[in-house]
Amino acid sequence: MPANLNRQKQDSRTRRHRSRVKVTGGNPRLKAIMARLLKRFVCRHRRSRHFNGRSLGSRSLPCQAAPEYGLIVPGVGLERFLDMRLDEAERLAGLSGGTPRAIEGPLYVAGAPVSKYEARLDDGTDDGEVLFMEGQVCDLKGAAVPHATIEVWHANTMGNYSFFGPPQSAFNMRRKIETDADGRYRFRTIMPSGYGCPPGSSSEALMHSMGRHGMRPAHVHFFVEAPGYRKLTTQINIDGDRYLHDDFAFGTRDDLIPPVERVSDAGEIHKVGLNAPFARIKFNFNVVKEVAGVPTTIVHREHAPAA
Repeated sequence: MPANLNRQKQDSRTRRHRSRVKVTGGNPRLKAIMARLLKRFVCRHRRSRHFNGRSLGSRSLPCQAAPEYGLIVPGVGLERFLDMRLDEAERLAGLSGGTPRAIEGPLYVAGAPVSKYEARLDDGTDDGEVLFMEGQVCDLKGAAVPHATIEVWHANTMGNYSFFGPPQSAFNMRRKIETDADGRYRFRTIMPSGYGCPPGSSSEALMHSMGRHGMRPAHVHFFVEAPGYRKLTTQINIDGDRYLHDDFAFGTRDDLIPPVERVSDAGEIHKVGLNAPFARIKFNFNVVKEVAGVPTTIVHREHAPAA
């Protein structure tokens, strides 16, 4: 079967699956067992930020059946638990007011190409809605943080990430952007789609047995770093997505849902070099200065290799 036809069938299956997910009930015994296991985990790991239980095991996640710890760990709330615990540690240390953190998820790959201030993330092969996103990295007082680093990655219109599932060009929808002297950044990409546990997979079976679906809303991931500031791991969600407030990975936070502006004015379209309407998101990141004695925001975890 030709590769492009096989991909079309996989993409079609993903799209149909995303539109039909409906789960009720669940297995009472399994839910009771999972509750006990999660309670035990919380008790044992309340003091440690080091957690490697989301080992991917295979780069075929999430598009093919494989060891799926990278989906199960956020799906049962463990990644969100780690974020909540760090939020509380910062609150007790008097640190508050920055951009909310959100889960990293299982699909980060290191080594993305580096751009100065502005980047194009997509390779032009996906005929999706063009999206421009721009903003600034600031401190808690609103002052610019110059030459910060923003690493960004997201899925394509079928919910697939480069290096995972159907082939894409290397580092498609992945870049590392160095902001300018005023902390500003800008990138062009396409509007992402959400994704879910692979149909028929172990992770989907587990979610359904707990009376839950395994779907995520459309989102864009970020690491934001600058000397003297705490590393920020976060993501924005795309407003209007069906699963926006029903994310199986518990990644949605109200302050991370920026407005999406749909631009149809001919002059604006011409200004950005397009011939069709596009979308625009403006979003600023507020980072917190590093303070001694507070648990680190750097999480030690396994990542899939780029090659």
